[in-house]
Amino acid sequence: MAEGVPAPTLDRERAAWAAGARWVAGVDEVGVGAMAGPVTAAAVALPAEARFRWFAEVRDSKVLLPRMRERLAAEIRSTVPWAVGWASAREVDDLGLTEARRRAALRALEALGLSPDAVISDALTLPVPGNVALVDADALCVSVAAASILAKVARDAHMVELCERVPGYAFCRHKGYVTPEHKALLARRGPSAEHRRRFAPVSQLALPW
Repeated sequence: MAEGVPAPTLDRERAAWAAGARWVAGVDEVGVGAMAGPVTAAAVALPAEARFRWFAEVRDSKVLLPRMRERLAAEIRSTVPWAVGWASAREVDDLGLTEARRRAALRALEALGLSPDAVISDALTLPVPGNVALVDADALCVSVAAASILAKVARDAHMVELCERVPGYAFCRHKGYVTPEHKALLARRGPSAEHRRRFAPVSQLALPW
């Protein structure tokens, strides 16, 4: 557990339940700042007045150790409706990052198998009923923190798979983010199909593509 990190609360979810919502979904995306790989979103739906043990442990995925994320992801997936959505590196290039994030989030919501009455998103306005776009929602709201964990675990696993499918870039170590190792390999090998060619760290390397 991340020591000293404030726990997210159910304040927003309870407000929606009090207003008549039966299901409240939290949505979050990861991979936003990467220069390779997809944007990955997850949606987690909580039923009215839900109570699960993992509520006390979830945090924004960025402050959790991998083993904690993996354990919590398994608990979340076994107790509530959830889904993951993706937007490819090509979509990030073609549509822009904001629209790619939105598409990944909407794909996750569409895959949930239910229609939530309220949707809390992390600083991203979504064209769905009952949406509240809240800055730092992954740190403030239990449902969004849970979504951030599922999205992070899913994307990390995908990037590890890319180590085998697209060798030579060490995706399994840096997960597509900007690191000295990633930049050095990119400069040496040129971009793969998984690289976002309009991202400054890629486009400014003056590579011969």
